[in-house]
Amino acid sequence: MAAGLLAVFVPAPRAAADIDGIEAKSAILMSADTGAVLYDRNSHEKRACGSVTKVMSLLLFMEALDSGQVSLTDEITVSEFANSMGGSEIWLEVGEVMTFEDLLRSVVIQSANDSTVALAEHVAGSEEAFLNRMNERAAELGMNDTHYLNTTGFDEEGQYTTAYDIALAARELTKHEKIFDYTTIWMYDLRGGKTQLTNTNKLIKTYPGITGLKTGTTDNAGNCFCGTAERDGLKLISVVLGCENSALRFSSTTKLLDYGFANWSVAVPELPEELLQPVPVLGGMERQVEAAAELDCAAVLVPKGAAGQVTYTAELQNDVEAPVEKGQLLGTVRMMLGEEELCSFAVRAASPVEPVTFASLFSIFCKTLVTSSFEAPGGSEK
Repeated sequence: MAAGLLAVFVPAPRAAADIDGIEAKSAILMSADTGAVLYDRNSHEKRACGSVTKVMSLLLFMEALDSGQVSLTDEITVSEFANSMGGSEIWLEVGEVMTFEDLLRSVVIQSANDSTVALAEHVAGSEEAFLNRMNERAAELGMNDTHYLNTTGFDEEGQYTTAYDIALAARELTKHEKIFDYTTIWMYDLRGGKTQLTNTNKLIKTYPGITGLKTGTTDNAGNCFCGTAERDGLKLISVVLGCENSALRFSSTTKLLDYGFANWSVAVPELPEELLQPVPVLGGMERQVEAAAELDCAAVLVPKGAAGQVTYTAELQNDVEAPVEKGQLLGTVRMMLGEEELCSFAVRAASPVEPVTFASLFSIFCKTLVTSSFEAPGGSEK
């Protein structure tokens, strides 16, 4: 992920008592790009999460779109099973035809259960096949404390997840930036204005930098929310589970995100020009080779206000023997904050250098001889 934040300087995550106003039974704050955990409260405790389950459903929908398996303009005919869902829905009729994109909007904005199942059937052929893929994908992402029994988030014995696992799924989902085209919509009209969708994420209208993501509410789960936000290049994921009411899930999320933005920032690598010096070449047609650093990370996560304290050190070979291949490893540059390494970059040869051979020396001698033979004899002016 070349454009992401791939390194981080983070102390142990803050504990529950360190931030006032987090009214959730379990919660987490995570860097969206690094996966660094910045706050933790019982984040590995298995719980129900209601429609926050749809974070995984949405991930599979977006992966199907981005792979070309389906398209936004696909027309989907509603099945009897999708029609039977109940709960939060857009009242799909059996046999009704709606585009993939409109169904996707209704899942994201209004958490429509009927639309979720209709999309799952379209992507995988059946909800059962889609569920298998949900559990497979969870295992691939390291969601070790998650098991899905339905695509929608209905309470069902044996279906569970954790705040940490939800954050992992959300982190993967947010790599599909098209999702933000839908998660940031406040209201949308379907069926020519006959059906109006209103976003269940109330922070869309009130929290600066909010970008999503998914609410969930059931008797077993309580009020839950997975939030995403970005300011000044810093992307955060928050999850709160088991809040007593809807207001508390949003106020707790606000506290978490406020803490993240107040205490962390990004630093963009800017290598000093004089840092990389050419490396001498032994036995080469060139006496030295230029060195170039591979900037593998676009930025790193650092404590707020520490970006100006970042330093760089270069560890290069004293010399290298010919032949030198383009891209050959010559050393390492380390990005440091005090004694802590933030990120390291490989330093490689910018161009190849051929070795000196008898044939190459003879060729140079001949060229020199030919060149000198065409030069006019010099003289002194009088």
